[in-house]
Amino acid sequence: MEMFNSRRLTRIGMITAVYVVTTLMCGSLAYEAVQFRVSEMLMLLCYYDKDHIISMTLGCFIANLFSSLGMIDILFGTSATLIAAALIWLTRKNLSLPAVSLFPVIFNALLIGLEIKLVSGDPFWINAGFVALGEFVCVSIGGVIVFKLLERNKHFMRLISSKHDKQQ
Repeated sequence: MEMFNSRRLTRIGMITAVYVVTTLMCGSLAYEAVQFRVSEMLMLLCYYDKDHIISMTLGCFIANLFSSLGMIDILFGTSATLIAAALIWLTRKNLSLPAVSLFPVIFNALLIGLEIKLVSGDPFWINAGFVALGEFVCVSIGGVIVFKLLERNKHFMRLISSKHDKQQ
């Protein structure tokens, strides 16, 4: 079993905090049918290190504590994040970064679309479409561009990866 040394725990905590703060800065755009969570681009960190599955899941859980939709948003949103984050990690060797960026788009569209349908009765496919559009812009366009640029920075890549950590 892998050890969670202080460096890894700090990285997980910091990325979790960045996700939460960035989500809260988006205000009302981070919740409900029309979602534009800039923080979702961080989902692509899961492509580089499995520890970020924890960061993204915790970050989404904490951010959704502030949702006007309540517990249902915590359940559906956190589930969508966990599923998408795990799939990004599990398929990273076979799929490109742009391809894995579609997992958050698909799972958020389906699960959050269903959540909004259950809460408001609004049509599922309209909700799913709006959620997918916001996710696509933030993750598949913005996130892929940002991470393709950051991949060139060796120092950044060492910072986001636990494989370079020494046991402490």
